[in-house]
Amino acid sequence: MKKAESLKLSRRVFIASASSLLVGSRLSAMFPFSANLSQVPQELREELTPEELKLIEKSIMAEDLMNYFGKGYSCAESLLMVSLRFLGKSEDLVWAAAGFGGGLYHKDLCGFLTAGIMGIGFSASMLKKERKEAKEYSSRLVKQYWKWWISQAPLHCSEIRKKGTSSKVCRRLGQLSAAKIEELIKAAIA
Repeated sequence: MKKAESLKLSRRVFIASASSLLVGSRLSAMFPFSANLSQVPQELREELTPEELKLIEKSIMAEDLMNYFGKGYSCAESLLMVSLRFLGKSEDLVWAAAGFGGGLYHKDLCGFLTAGIMGIGFSASMLKKERKEAKEYSSRLVKQYWKWWISQAPLHCSEIRKKGTSSKVCRRLGQLSAAKIEELIKAAIA
């Protein structure tokens, strides 16, 4: 029999790999992807339903989003901008989302998803709670937003706006995201 070859890893590669596995397992515990992905609608609509339109019309952030989205601001920048404006924060903070548009410019995680989480983070700074308690509260809001998101759309831009799909899909999803983030922020800072 031929002697089995052993895999040789440097200490640095081993530690990096082990760390990645630990982080990945922690994330999968926080966000049970596979269990919830079956909730994602097969076909994303371009137009708002009458119920969604009523929701959008009541949302300051959803209406404000249309002043930014597609007008020099990416999906992430537009949602973060309206979150900052709603919270009364400096609009210069929008630069935090500069690299998140277009799914991290790789058609990966949608900018409306990542910027929504950033908006929740900025709202946590306004809570009248100790830091640890504010972070825990923020974590609960992020989990609510994540759960809502996967009931609306896939995680990745490449699955949301497939080749040949109109940007109306993104506009609709952006407005719904803005309304949801506004709802979560209002609950947090009330």
